[in-house]
Amino acid sequence: MQDLSKKLADLEANFLQVYEKLKISDKLKQITKLEKEVADPDIWKNLATATAKNQELSKLQDETAPWELLKTQINDLKELTELSDEDLKQEIEGQLEAMENNLTELKKALRFQGPYDDKDAILRITSGAGGTEAMDWAGMLERMYLRFFERKGFKVTCLDRTEGEEAGVKTAVYEVSGPHAYGLLKSEHGVHRLVRLSPFNANNLRQTSFALVEILPVIEADTDIQIDEKDLRIDVYHSGGHGGQSVNTTNSAVRITHLPTNTVVAIQNERSQLQNKEKAMEILRGKLVQMQLEQHAESIDKLRAGESAGWGQQIRNYVLQPYKLVKDTRTGYEESDPDAVLDGKIDGFINAFLEK
Repeated sequence: MQDLSKKLADLEANFLQVYEKLKISDKLKQITKLEKEVADPDIWKNLATATAKNQELSKLQDETAPWELLKTQINDLKELTELSDEDLKQEIEGQLEAMENNLTELKKALRFQGPYDDKDAILRITSGAGGTEAMDWAGMLERMYLRFFERKGFKVTCLDRTEGEEAGVKTAVYEVSGPHAYGLLKSEHGVHRLVRLSPFNANNLRQTSFALVEILPVIEADTDIQIDEKDLRIDVYHSGGHGGQSVNTTNSAVRITHLPTNTVVAIQNERSQLQNKEKAMEILRGKLVQMQLEQHAESIDKLRAGESAGWGQQIRNYVLQPYKLVKDTRTGYEESDPDAVLDGKIDGFINAFLEK
């Protein structure tokens, strides 16, 4: 039992080291504070504020719950080990191994130490040049990510989506909520290239298609970043659509241009102009923060127009013909089963990026 006691002590020391690095105690204090705030009936007079605090509370609870559970399990096992009962040795060994594996998984949270890694994320997919072929490729990427989010249990909200005339999508914008959503997804930011035999070509020729995937952090309006109103041009126009009762006949669609960087965001999915403006501003803040990270700028005032990575950063090749391979150009990580990757199994690529 002495060996088991030492292993348990090492596990506890390792646990406490990571526990402190992730500031779990501070997060628990914040949870207590938020629980009191959302329990106050007066806060619900401002639904937006109350909802935001409730979402923050839920996120913190999701982050801390596994750590508190493991902490309790370690304490319980310490008591069990102190009994010095040889009959319990096999049971203790099994529990200890399970806890070590659990801690290994939980330690992956240490990879998310960036300034925005704990934020929710905006996923924006844009088809490249090439008409139907490129739009179909953008649609394939859309499905890949939605399958991945489904497996992760992430909450996904469609903010804007423009379908292709024949297949796929021209653009698709989603808000993704879950633990470290931006930190997990930032590896996907860049140009994705597909090589295959075209199903849209009568001669079935090999075709290369491109799509731009943007991963942006969700930035609150009153924190992290302030945008001067004089730097914005806001245009409103009719929402597009395929007809039917859902078509909005008012000028509810919103296009916002950040003049210093010539960054443009357009949203038309929401029913009201105000809602579309709020979502467009949310995406614009994320775009500017992403540019700030790429340019290593001290603030958004220092950003240089036209210097975002954009279409210049090809990060991954998906080859379906003449052989099958998906390879990341930054890490060298590759998978030989593109079908599985396109079905949402992209964890290997994400982990390779985060661990490099």
